[in-house]
Amino acid sequence: MDPLIESGKILVLAPLPFLPRQRPPLFGFLKKSAETPEKRSWLDRLKTGLKKTGSQLTGLFGGTKIDQALYEELESALISADAGLEATAYLLERLRARVRKERLETPAQLKVALSDEIATLLAPLERELDTRAAKPFVLMIAGVNGAGKTTSIGKLAKFLQSEGQSVLLAAGDTFRAAAREQLAEWGRRNGVTVVAQESGDAAAVIFDAVQAAKARGIDVVIADTAGRLPTQLHLMEELRKVKRVITKAEATAPHAVWLVIDANNGQNALAQVKAFDDALGLTGLVVTKLDGTAKGGVLAAIARSRPVPVVFIGVGEGIDDLRPFSARDFADALLG
Repeated sequence: MDPLIESGKILVLAPLPFLPRQRPPLFGFLKKSAETPEKRSWLDRLKTGLKKTGSQLTGLFGGTKIDQALYEELESALISADAGLEATAYLLERLRARVRKERLETPAQLKVALSDEIATLLAPLERELDTRAAKPFVLMIAGVNGAGKTTSIGKLAKFLQSEGQSVLLAAGDTFRAAAREQLAEWGRRNGVTVVAQESGDAAAVIFDAVQAAKARGIDVVIADTAGRLPTQLHLMEELRKVKRVITKAEATAPHAVWLVIDANNGQNALAQVKAFDDALGLTGLVVTKLDGTAKGGVLAAIARSRPVPVVFIGVGEGIDDLRPFSARDFADALLG
């Protein structure tokens, strides 16, 4: 069958043959022992991805005593990693309290305490996704151009398939040149149907995708939207329109609204979270490109100033380098 099938104005990209890998139920691996090969492989990749951020911190703990100079160096390192002033002050306050209470004496002990405090700070951001809440479960994805939005959608589709979920993609990015073709390529690579138009209204594309998913009994619809800056008010209004139209297609949808942010953007990523959350009511974040940045501390800033759940993080270009966020894993990988 030709992968491009005309159906009125809608272009349905037929999936290629696909054999899903056998894995436990959705997100079941989160409950696996930390010693399993799959878990260990992910922790190794996460540690490698966070090396640039972690190197700013781990090099501080080689001394023999905890003193004011160490606290000052740690403060500078956290701010440089874009943890932000509020989160940095909070972590240092917690560390000082633990040093007094637990009578910590060495920088190595302080390093363990910092890992614990980062994990505790980030723990409220953890959110397990349950796509069984609706069928189809409609997931709306937003983000600025260059954040890795379309690539993340492709990786997420692969992940959900490997967990036994059927997926349909909606090519709602009708502004960016070649966005439809990029999503179509991910569809062909994963064996996932993509609903798109040659040109036209993004909301209409996603409406038709939801209808198609309902007719076919698809588990999850992932709706791509056009990348835009939050200062582009007319385009932000278009996003609100897309969300309203999704609700017309399915009364309880969208069941999740996620923003993809590039960790390289640091505090600017935090500004994006605030703007998109105000406009759409975000239910989750996908944080990408943690492997290419020394700004991984932005998650701490998010936790203190706008605690939108971090559902997935990406630490590489591989199709398996997008995984659910775990605060404990993140803190352990960050500080070795």
